[in-house]
Amino acid sequence: MSTATNALPNAATPSVVIQDLVKRFGDFTAVDHINLETRQGEIFGFLGPNGAGKSTTIRMLCGLLTPTSGRAEVAGYDVARHPEAVRQHIGYMSQKFSLYDDLKVIENLRLFAGLYNVPHHLVHERISWAVEMADLKGQEGMITGTLPGGWKQRLALGCAVLHRPPIIFLDEPTSGVDPISRRQFWDVIHQMSADGVTVFVTTHYMEEAEYCNRLALIYRGKMVALGTPTELKQKFMKGELLLVECEPLGPAVEALQSAPHVLDAAVFGNALHLVVREAATAIPGIRAFLSSHGVTVSRIEAIRPTLEDVFVSLTTEHEAARKERN
Repeated sequence: MSTATNALPNAATPSVVIQDLVKRFGDFTAVDHINLETRQGEIFGFLGPNGAGKSTTIRMLCGLLTPTSGRAEVAGYDVARHPEAVRQHIGYMSQKFSLYDDLKVIENLRLFAGLYNVPHHLVHERISWAVEMADLKGQEGMITGTLPGGWKQRLALGCAVLHRPPIIFLDEPTSGVDPISRRQFWDVIHQMSADGVTVFVTTHYMEEAEYCNRLALIYRGKMVALGTPTELKQKFMKGELLLVECEPLGPAVEALQSAPHVLDAAVFGNALHLVVREAATAIPGIRAFLSSHGVTVSRIEAIRPTLEDVFVSLTTEHEAARKERN
């Protein structure tokens, strides 16, 4: 698997510009004043839980939904005023597999070449390119519905980029796909980025977010953080992080809410992640505190934060502030 360097592409003209973008459905605000820009060749990640507003934002940027207020430009076109022009300059792959299961791979590719108005004299070349890029050579005659999930996703991506758009929007492209297929899919994304294509991708997989050049963390329709994965991990952890393996977990995390050294505590798998001001001085006190509450500690050590730690910390802080306002 090739990994991203997280270096930002150097492009004079932004490929996507979003200013105070809002989308309301009745009294519900799905997207709440989002501002950001992306650059040519950048892999830009929209990270957040289901229902955070990621897909709604993508649909506005693709010209499929009209913003309630604010503005967005994609490939230089205003999404509200020129949605058709936007759609001609982008590729879009939705969460749900959108190809025709009863057609062969080659038939789906030919169909989408027609839908995207690929010039007739370029169809063969573009289909060959898409098959090669999606690693489907030799599978052209297979019925699409019989393909494994990862192959289907790569085929859907190949169909979405037959017209060689400068910007690609991928909405949860690897949802429901096995980990190996996800990594293969990301190899294709990095290949496209290296060719200068801007890739705008939504995901709720924290490990996938590490492959992006930059990320926007979205929660309840708001952008709560923006930066490279490294920047986010360095900037938004309010202290140092400890891994604690102990038994029983439930009483431990409940007791730690009132521990003097602990700023935050959360369950991560079969262990706890604790945010403390200073790991070296906090460890002895936490071990003694848990012991006094009948919790047996088998391991406690300082670790580097992950994006999941950052996201938990930020959303917890955001939720506490929201409850305070209400």
